[in-house]
Amino acid sequence: MTASTYPPASLRLLAVHAHPDDESSKGAATMAMYAASGVDVMVATCTDGSRGDIQNPAMETAPHPKRDMAGARHLEMAQAAKVLGIRQRWLGFVDSGLPEGDPLPPLPPGSFALQPLERAAAPLVRLVRSFRPHVILSYDENGGYPHPDHIMAHRVAVEAFDAAGDPGRYAGIGEPWMPSKLYYDRAFSPERFRALHFALEEAGLQSPYAERLAAWLETDAEGHTPPMPKHQTTTQIDCGDYFEARDDALRAHRTQVDPLGFFFAVSAEMQRRAWPWEDYTLVKSRIQTQLPEKDLFAGLR
Repeated sequence: MTASTYPPASLRLLAVHAHPDDESSKGAATMAMYAASGVDVMVATCTDGSRGDIQNPAMETAPHPKRDMAGARHLEMAQAAKVLGIRQRWLGFVDSGLPEGDPLPPLPPGSFALQPLERAAAPLVRLVRSFRPHVILSYDENGGYPHPDHIMAHRVAVEAFDAAGDPGRYAGIGEPWMPSKLYYDRAFSPERFRALHFALEEAGLQSPYAERLAAWLETDAEGHTPPMPKHQTTTQIDCGDYFEARDDALRAHRTQVDPLGFFFAVSAEMQRRAWPWEDYTLVKSRIQTQLPEKDLFAGLR
């Protein structure tokens, strides 16, 4: 199947994320770059983030998140979207939280990860049919790391990609639209963290990744080590000029991101020298494209 070609101003990119702040830690510079070039970029946020813990010590005594975490995170999300120059929509589900303990406790009734797939995917199918994205970004089968909401976000993204163009499925929620390409984000690629680790060492700086790189990767910001990824990078987006925008978007999520923490261990300038890309895996394509790619819209322009 050959693709129609589109000028940048008519291209549309949809990123599907589990919680507010995920969009700023995964693919934010890519989105900012495309938005600045005229592409219409939207984030679909599956949950309200209401069960997130305060991760920033400076916010531990702030009254708003203690009283209304979902409300605080809505304000943070609005600021992050403004920084990145993107649009954002809430899909309307309740944060499942991250179960901890042995054995793990059950997830809260009614939360996103417990929804039947068709119910969980229906709002995203509706959004795909109205926004009409050419490209969808999501997580891999493990959710990037195995948070139940991340795994469900992966499932609904794949379901929407497969179903939104089928008039026989999800009837009555918009005119069918068939996206062209589906990518998995590789924000936690081992290759990237190795490059940053060695860049720090060469500069004589302490690397926060040193002790655990033997296990392939530093733990993520919430303290979980993702398993070795199943997918290899097919597509690298050169977006180093937008690393500062990404960092500012992360700082906007004040309850969730410590400005002295993990995400800011390597300066934007050093990252531009060591690894100026964000990495993706093309997992489904309805158009012809040649790998490796340097553009999420390869084959569509």
